Amino acid sequence: MTAQLPLDPDNQPMGATVVPNGSGVIFRCWAPRAERVWVVGDFNGWIPGDANLLNERNGFWSGFFPGVRAGARYKFRVDGTLPEGPRLKRDPYAREQTKVPPHPWSDCVVVDPDNYPWHDGGYRPPYFNDMIIYQLHVGTFNGPDRENRVAKFLDVLGKLDYLVALGVNALLFLPVVEFMSERSQGYEGSDIFSPEQDYCVDEGEVENYRPLVNGFRQRVGLPPVDAKFLASQSNQLKLLIELCHLHGLAVLCDVVYNHVGASVGGAQGVEGIWNFEQWDMKHDHDSYLFSDQDHSGPCWDIDWKVMCRQFLIDNANFFVREYHVDGFRFDEVSVIVDINRMHGWEFCQQMTSTLNYVKPGALKIAEYWRPGPDPWIVGQEYGHAGFDACYHNGLREAIRDALKAASWGMGSRVDMSRIAQNLWPPGFEQSWRCVQYIEEHDTVYHNNGDRIPTLAAPQQTRSWWAVSRSRVANGLLMTAPGIPLIFMGQDFLEDKRWADDPRANPGQFIWWSGLDSGRDRAMVNFHRFMEQLIWTRRNQPALREGKLNVLHCRDDGRVIAFHRWVEGYGHDVVVVASLNDQTFQSYELPWPSGGHWREILNSDAYDDYQASGNYGGVSGWWGGRDGMPASARIVLPANSLLIFAR
Repeated sequence: MTAQLPLDPDNQPMGATVVPNGSGVIFRCWAPRAERVWVVGDFNGWIPGDANLLNERNGFWSGFFPGVRAGARYKFRVDGTLPEGPRLKRDPYAREQTKVPPHPWSDCVVVDPDNYPWHDGGYRPPYFNDMIIYQLHVGTFNGPDRENRVAKFLDVLGKLDYLVALGVNALLFLPVVEFMSERSQGYEGSDIFSPEQDYCVDEGEVENYRPLVNGFRQRVGLPPVDAKFLASQSNQLKLLIELCHLHGLAVLCDVVYNHVGASVGGAQGVEGIWNFEQWDMKHDHDSYLFSDQDHSGPCWDIDWKVMCRQFLIDNANFFVREYHVDGFRFDEVSVIVDINRMHGWEFCQQMTSTLNYVKPGALKIAEYWRPGPDPWIVGQEYGHAGFDACYHNGLREAIRDALKAASWGMGSRVDMSRIAQNLWPPGFEQSWRCVQYIEEHDTVYHNNGDRIPTLAAPQQTRSWWAVSRSRVANGLLMTAPGIPLIFMGQDFLEDKRWADDPRANPGQFIWWSGLDSGRDRAMVNFHRFMEQLIWTRRNQPALREGKLNVLHCRDDGRVIAFHRWVEGYGHDVVVVASLNDQTFQSYELPWPSGGHWREILNSDAYDDYQASGNYGGVSGWWGGRDGMPASARIVLPANSLLIFAR
């Protein structure tokens, strides 16, 4: 099969592109130091023959192969200067890879993105300040026999109704692109355009999932899909994203543009992107798109290789265009900038500005710590990196340390002032520029930190102390300014750290059966509280976009109170939190105004005993106190969070 030069090679996409009339496929790759490149596949018996790509003389190789269809298997065969001669290489832009042979020896699969019939055109993600993010790891989130079988994209659908009812409106997936090992957090990517194979249902299991998938599709008025359609790995991820959209959930993806997996440059990576050109390297930094720097694996060479920058920008655009994702969490942007001191910041600006053009409403979150969190990492102003928001650890550390101090007994001092100082992230004019959290995948990974109930009361994670303090911690998160993020299991009092590999770390799964069966009463009650708390945030504009004024803060009494409101519209809300083990029957506070205020949430009401509270509301009286025009006297239960609305 002889390749033909495309009519306009400079404007052809990379990888394998099915031409619009279906008459064939254009293959294109970048290999400036290769001496010859072929395409081989099941369409030519895997024999190179004269199926060589044509050298465009600018580092690119391309060719049109008539008669090749979507579903065809292929690889590039690259000849460089290595003494062993040509080697088969996976397409760095491959949209899908085979399970047989398995990764890292997989064949690439030609995918026509136009074959997926999207029906989510009417969906619009929430405004950034309205987002409530739920972070999950697909491989351990939900599904049968998670100890021995990696959970799948389609297993997430089993909890879709749960997530919708919980009130979150954005899902953040830990990395979902192909990585070398079976079990991983996902930060060791090897083929960043292909969905992780182990998250995809095998062809033999597809029929087991069709009733689930088609049930959701029928609910939203979509036709059923057949087994052949569902067997496609890329279709499985697209189906999940589409159904999330049609149920009101945005989908964000975690992407890793600072490094790849350590094994990419090893023996398992010989058919991958490492040394794609088959160049006789003298140094590691001679390798294709990588530098000689390492951060848990080879680092992308953003400073010196322009095509590397384009490759990563292409990847982000790919997920926006072909998978309809609504935004990204960019892993360790601080590493990108530290290692690529000349062009790392400029690359961030190029990435974010391109995404702004392609999908203006896509949320771009930076994990950036050095120096940081830095207000210059966000915003479109001159010199800024252009991200919409960044992670912030001020409130996280303040709340976690407060819980730890409270667990030492009533004689210990709890730094409520530190919580007050970090409610509104210092230095950020708009609070939604920061993602606030008290748990996320790194914080509670099996060899890192404890989960909230364990911090609140070690070895007594189902005690009143653990449960009540955990409610306060989550209540502060959900009533603080910023974009709140919760990690899987945080919503129902999971006390175990998590791990991506249950064989090496047994018992590190979130315990759905404790909640679903009702066997763990503390979990059931806590989930009920979290559901009400999240919906309270969604129903109160002041909690999502309002101003902040700390009314009262006492470290010795372990009490904090703050006022949230929307400038020009009101919607006033007062939040009062206590980490004191005793109930205050008549606690006087400065108050925004006189009159009746409804008690719209009382965390003490979510236990199986008689709650303390204010019988549905309190009355403020006009009379200045601590700089406020009014005062109020409330019942403040031990270890509780109260929300009042005018």
